[in-house]
Amino acid sequence: MRSDVIKVGLERAPARSLLFATGLDREDLKKPFIGVASSYTELIPGHVHMRRLETAIEKGVHAGGGISFIFGIPGICDGIAMGHPGMRYSLPIREVIADAIECVAGAHSLDGLVLLTNCDKITPGMLMALARLDIPGIVVTAGPMMCGNLGGKKLSLVGDTFEAVGKRRKGEITQEEMDRLEMEACPGAGSCQGLYTANTMACLTEAMGMSLPGCAASLAVSAEKDRIAYKSGQVAVRLAKEGVTSRAIMTPEAFENALVMDMALGGSTNTCLHLPAIGREAGVKITLSQFNEISKRIPHLVDLAPGGRYFLEDLYYAGGIPAVLNRLKEELNDCMTVSGKRISEIAAEAESSDTKVIKSREEVAGQEGGIAVLYGNLAPEGAVVKQSAVDAKARRFKGRARVFDREEQAMKAIMNKEIGPGSVVVIRYEGPKGGPGMREMLSPTAALVGMGLAASVALITDGRFSGGTRGPCIGHVCPEALVGGPIALVEEGDEISIDIPNRSLELCVPESTLGERKKKWKPITPQVSGYLAKYARLVSSASEGAVLVG
Repeated sequence: MRSDVIKVGLERAPARSLLFATGLDREDLKKPFIGVASSYTELIPGHVHMRRLETAIEKGVHAGGGISFIFGIPGICDGIAMGHPGMRYSLPIREVIADAIECVAGAHSLDGLVLLTNCDKITPGMLMALARLDIPGIVVTAGPMMCGNLGGKKLSLVGDTFEAVGKRRKGEITQEEMDRLEMEACPGAGSCQGLYTANTMACLTEAMGMSLPGCAASLAVSAEKDRIAYKSGQVAVRLAKEGVTSRAIMTPEAFENALVMDMALGGSTNTCLHLPAIGREAGVKITLSQFNEISKRIPHLVDLAPGGRYFLEDLYYAGGIPAVLNRLKEELNDCMTVSGKRISEIAAEAESSDTKVIKSREEVAGQEGGIAVLYGNLAPEGAVVKQSAVDAKARRFKGRARVFDREEQAMKAIMNKEIGPGSVVVIRYEGPKGGPGMREMLSPTAALVGMGLAASVALITDGRFSGGTRGPCIGHVCPEALVGGPIALVEEGDEISIDIPNRSLELCVPESTLGERKKKWKPITPQVSGYLAKYARLVSSASEGAVLVG
């Protein structure tokens, strides 16, 4: 076993003594050592219930014949960090998580891992670590939150708090109604209810074969989630005994399955950062062009918020990811999964119980997948949009630029009702280096929706969006402003053309004029210190996954 390096031999007497100090017996040294990387925290609603799942995983590890060791991993709640400088830390913590797991698992020569995760950057960070280590492992995503309920209407975080801010500002709802929405939108533990980043990454993890069938959509409060956690502990021991490492599952074909699932679901645009980053650690190159290629042939099948009517609890009752795999079975690579079953077996055993939630291929004939990557003189290296959440009438859009160098400036203008129909809000210096940290722009996009401007105002940024963003909102504009990308040269009143069907993003200004502006341009350098300063020095372009290099 891999852990023999700390358990076997005369020279390991000190290590054995320290292990015995943790309560182990000599017989325990013959068993696989399984680390349980838990991101439990009282700060994140999607993680507050993980103590019970830790227990279930430990029971499963012991039942499978292994020894479990829980260790802690940090996390950030994007919803709490949103709309202020704290969001700068959200994407950078992904790298901290990957490094932390590598350090703990490497230092203690663990035989395998169970990764207990849920929210936005924590899941990809854990997958990056597992791919980097290439040891046996399995992921347990802790499950989506139930919807809130007010007067018989289902509520969700994005639609009924972030977007409600705009409605309150417009005067459509009273402060008393706003207060009630705040109390009722998030009724308890779990990741936010729609197909936002956390739930998207849970679904793609399952489609990639790295979590057990049904894990992604099984609800945080359900006994089914406990059973999956227990079984995952058992599976981790089996994988360790059989020597099935993470890269045996995370193959190029498995990543392609994740991309296919992403397009069918209409997932968060953050997958355009996370899948390339995870792939890099696994030795699999994922490019933005692959998102476009697969989007052209895989239609958007699943009608989930923010672009659709339903939530993760509805997907759970409709059959979960296995049911979506069944709809996609002709498009999938037949890969091995951590469960021991192949994707074809999981797909064949499942069926959808609700065709309103999971549509048939025939019903959506002619449609494209959820994400589109745009190119043009404003985004030579690409920009990303969740096209499944854009009204058909707004997929071709021309407007005049309203230019802001930080999110706060744009949000102030929106809340002061200074943005009118036909505007293209440009928010720059929010990229991986320029932010630094590539903040999400859910607050301004949700405010625009709440104020009734979702189809008449566009927004482009070198920052990124929450999975909850909807409307003609283009993110990840590369190169970013800080490094002299064309978005840095946009001026107030410039015409901008967005053509999602033709994958185009153009600044309608002569090249000669842009050349003159470039000569006068000076970057706005962020004033940061500590980890963010180091991150800004080392982070790559969003088009490459915003990974640390050098």
